[in-house]
Amino acid sequence: MRILDIVPGTSVDGPGLRTAIYFAGCKHCCHGCHNPQSWDFTGGREMTMEEVLKEVADNDFDVTLTGGDPMYHAEELVSLAVEIKKMGKDIWCYTGFMYEDIISDVHMSHLLEHIDVLVDGPYIESLRDIHLLFRGSSNQRLINVAKSASGHVVEWNWGD
Repeated sequence: MRILDIVPGTSVDGPGLRTAIYFAGCKHCCHGCHNPQSWDFTGGREMTMEEVLKEVADNDFDVTLTGGDPMYHAEELVSLAVEIKKMGKDIWCYTGFMYEDIISDVHMSHLLEHIDVLVDGPYIESLRDIHLLFRGSSNQRLINVAKSASGHVVEWNWGD
């Protein structure tokens, strides 16, 4: 898998201290993106699942999948997410795709089964709001995936 960076101890990509795994590649190309260098699918470096899992274990924080957009790698990330969950870690995932599109895609929906909170939707610069928790623009949602299993979106709240 192509990894741009693994950042231990971040506090901006979900509650508490987290290990953020930045995946290479994004086709959304949101105007005003804070990480446009992540758009390149050939960026970063190749890492094995074992190497990524070792960093997650060594850091011992919950995990955030981000990028780029991890959903472009959904098929290969399912096994990584399964192993992270076996470690007892909570997983958040940031994507420019909408939840409604993800649940209708075979590969993305399979990854979604292992995600606790999905931050969905593209960043829209005109909707930027620095007061929002864990997201950049007001169109983006913090979705409690387990509670949304019926297809009706249930937003995550602090304390969930």
